Amino acid sequence: MPSVKSLPFIVEAESHGLTDVLGFTCGASAADIRNKDDHSRLDTAIIYSEAPCTAAGTFTVNAFAAAPVLLCREALAKAKAFHGIIANSGNANACTGPVGMRDAVAMQKATATALKAPADSIFVCSTGRIGVPLPMPKIKTGITAACKVLAATPSAGLDAARAILTSDSREKVVTVRVPWKDKVISVAGIAKGAGMIEPGMATMFAFIATDAAVAQPLLTKLTRNGVHSSFNAITVDGDMSTNDTVLVLANGASGITVDTKQPALLAAFTAAVEHVCGVLADKIVSDGEKITKVAELLISGARNEKDAESIARAIGNSLLVKSSWFGGDPNWGRILDAAGYAGVALNPDKVHLAYRAADISAKPVPAFSKGKPLPANKPQWKQIVSAARFTILLDLGLGKSAYRLLSSDLTEGYVNYNKSE
Repeated sequence: MPSVKSLPFIVEAESHGLTDVLGFTCGASAADIRNKDDHSRLDTAIIYSEAPCTAAGTFTVNAFAAAPVLLCREALAKAKAFHGIIANSGNANACTGPVGMRDAVAMQKATATALKAPADSIFVCSTGRIGVPLPMPKIKTGITAACKVLAATPSAGLDAARAILTSDSREKVVTVRVPWKDKVISVAGIAKGAGMIEPGMATMFAFIATDAAVAQPLLTKLTRNGVHSSFNAITVDGDMSTNDTVLVLANGASGITVDTKQPALLAAFTAAVEHVCGVLADKIVSDGEKITKVAELLISGARNEKDAESIARAIGNSLLVKSSWFGGDPNWGRILDAAGYAGVALNPDKVHLAYRAADISAKPVPAFSKGKPLPANKPQWKQIVSAARFTILLDLGLGKSAYRLLSSDLTEGYVNYNKSE
């Protein structure tokens, strides 16, 4: 990710989530959706813009996509103006059959009624346990309560960010400002996700709001591009959720229109959206279930991006590789082994592998080059991999394409946490 100084926007030192964006309000409530008699944990969030928004979204490609995902896709295909999102945690409403779709529609209608908005202008998102019907009386009570406390305050924004969390340890928020002439565009995002993380979209959410006016076709293009290099380039455990959703809402409240007629503004806004996506994706991996390390995989010298991605995912999802990271052991042999079974034609005599500290200015330390190991550097590799974050650079020496993937280690804590429901 480029340094903040080089960016055409300002990153807020303290983000409060979506209420940092002009015209957006949030509300949250504790409805005990998990059925644990816990009336303090927030689990229902409302995100609302009184002004109509254009919207874009990307979703899981899992064949068992949850009912809310199907309903969101339908809304995007049919409606032209949107007002908000109802999201709950604690229950995914996935693999719940016709009842699940009925309940998702009921959530949409209940929210629309409370907000006095058209039903198809509301997106529905659920996350949590799979295969359990929603406790609809609690859901409806939570929706009513959350709508009653809608506000544009910092606390309301953070409450919404907390209400969508499941196994996360903390909320995930980011806000940037794009100065333009005498005005400012705001772009903010919230996300959740810690386990069941290897999105293929387009158990994670990302909701992004902006007060720019952006036509839906352009917003869709920007969203897909932003997702490709961020949420679709991370893995914690190699599992794709049934509920992965990214939604972007643009309400135009800033009075600034982003379009192709103003290339400089479009470039700055594009960079802002990509930055928000990138920061949220990084926060998801960094908060992976019981992880201790984040590994950045930079694959270069590939014939095409597909080959580079295949190798990155083979390495990033290898249980042996991830276990060695947990142990602070570079074990570059496992990395090359994973690259070798990725289904990509390689020439070992052209491959170069190096480790680098998380600081991008740090000098890479080679481990393998042109078919030969470099064991003299082992003390330096071990020092690098003992840190909480590090980078692995693998140059295939075959072309000019590259791919970046964020991954994590595999810990005993992860296994214990996930060995039962």
